[in-house]
Amino acid sequence: MHYVIVGAGPAGVVAAEALRKVDPQGDISLLDRHGEPPYSRMAIPYYLAGNIAEEGTHLRKEEGHFEKLGIQLVNQGIRKVSPADRHITLDDGSQLQYDKLLLATGSHPLTPPIPGVDNPGVLPCWELEHAREIVKRAKPGAKVALIGAGFIGCIILEALALRKVELAVIEMGPRMVPRMMDEKAGAMIKAWCEDKGVAVYTDTQVEAIEAAQGAQPLNVVLPGGKRLPADLVITATGVGANTAFLKGSGIKVDQGILVDEFMQTSDANVFAAGDCAQGCDFSTGERSVHAIQPTAVDHGRIAALNMAGQSVPYKGSVNMNVLDTIGLISTSFGLWMGAKGGDCIELHDPERFRYLNLQFKDDVLVGATSLGMTEHVGVLRGLIQSQVPLGPWKDKLLVDPTRVMEAYLARCGTSAQAAASA
Repeated sequence: MHYVIVGAGPAGVVAAEALRKVDPQGDISLLDRHGEPPYSRMAIPYYLAGNIAEEGTHLRKEEGHFEKLGIQLVNQGIRKVSPADRHITLDDGSQLQYDKLLLATGSHPLTPPIPGVDNPGVLPCWELEHAREIVKRAKPGAKVALIGAGFIGCIILEALALRKVELAVIEMGPRMVPRMMDEKAGAMIKAWCEDKGVAVYTDTQVEAIEAAQGAQPLNVVLPGGKRLPADLVITATGVGANTAFLKGSGIKVDQGILVDEFMQTSDANVFAAGDCAQGCDFSTGERSVHAIQPTAVDHGRIAALNMAGQSVPYKGSVNMNVLDTIGLISTSFGLWMGAKGGDCIELHDPERFRYLNLQFKDDVLVGATSLGMTEHVGVLRGLIQSQVPLGPWKDKLLVDPTRVMEAYLARCGTSAQAAASA
C-alpha cells in the first residue's frame, strides 16, 4: 500500500505518523513544497518575538525523525490530481502513483485589493520566509502598519509589540477580532491595545499603499487622506484553502475540499485534512472550514486511520480560539454568537478587562466567550463538547456565570474533575 500525503504541516505530519503506527509495512510519501524541515505556522509569532530560534518552529525536533519512521520526505508541491489513474502530477512535472491520497495542502493568505499592495516592503506573515523578512525590517522603533485585526492579525500584533516597533493596526470591521469576539469584548481588546501604545483604527478601509520619499519608504493612506508612514506593512486579511490544483479532477470543492465524517472526499481513495478541508462542524452539523491547528491535528489522525482501512468517524470540529493580545487572554468556543431561541448571561467589567458570556440552547451550554478570565477555560470547552444537560445548574449560571467549574463537576461527575485538571 502506497500512501501519499500532500502537505507537511500539522495535519500531514500527524497523518504520516499515525499511518506508520497502524500500517508498519506501508510505503508513506510526505510531500513538502517548502524544501525545509516541516514547521508549524503557529510557532512563527514566537520566532518573530525572539522567543525561539528558527529550529523552534520545526514540528519534529529530532534529527532524522521521518527517516527513522520510514517516511519519505519529497520536496515537491502538487499541480494536479488524476483520480481515475490514481496519480498526482508534481511541480517538476513528474508523476507519483498512490493507493490512498491525503490532501493536507493548507491555505494561503488572501491579498487585499488595495492599490500599492505589491510595493516592496508589503508582505503577509504566513510562511517562514515571510517571517525572516519581517525580522530584518521590524527593528525596535521601526514604523509598522498591520492591516487586519482578526485572529491571525492579533497573533502577529503580539509578536510585533514585543519587538518594540511603533505599531498601527487597521481593521475594516467594526471591532477587533470580529469573527471571535462580540462588540463589548472587541472594544475591550482595542482599549487594551491602545493602553499599550498601539494605534488602532477600526471600521477603517485602507485606500492605498504609496511608495514614499523620506525617512519611511511607505505611506498607508486612510479615508480623508490621512497617511501613516511605515517601514513595513503586513497584511493579515484572511486566508483561502489551497484547492486550485483540483480543477478538472472531479473532486468536489466548496470553500474547501468537501469531506464526510471519515475525512473522505467525493473520491473513495482521496482524503483531505486541515485548513484545506471542509468538514463537519460540531455545533451546527454543517460542513465548514476550521483553519486552526487543533482541528488539523484531529483531521490528520482520523484521516490516517480511515486510509488504513479502519472505520473511525469524526465527531466534528469545535469552533475554538484562544488568543493572547499583549498579555490579555481571550477565548471563544462553539456558538459564541448564540443559538436561535437560546438564552445567555454576560459578565462585563471593562475597568478590569474582564468579560464572560455564556450561550445556552435549552439547558445545554453551546457557546462561550471570555476575556481576561483564564480560570476554567478548559471547563467551558468541556461543557460545550460534552453537550451535557445542565438541569438546575443552568439557572445558577444565569445568576453567576463564574460557577462553571461547579456546574461541570456537578453534571459530569468526578471523572470530569480529573479531565479538567489534566
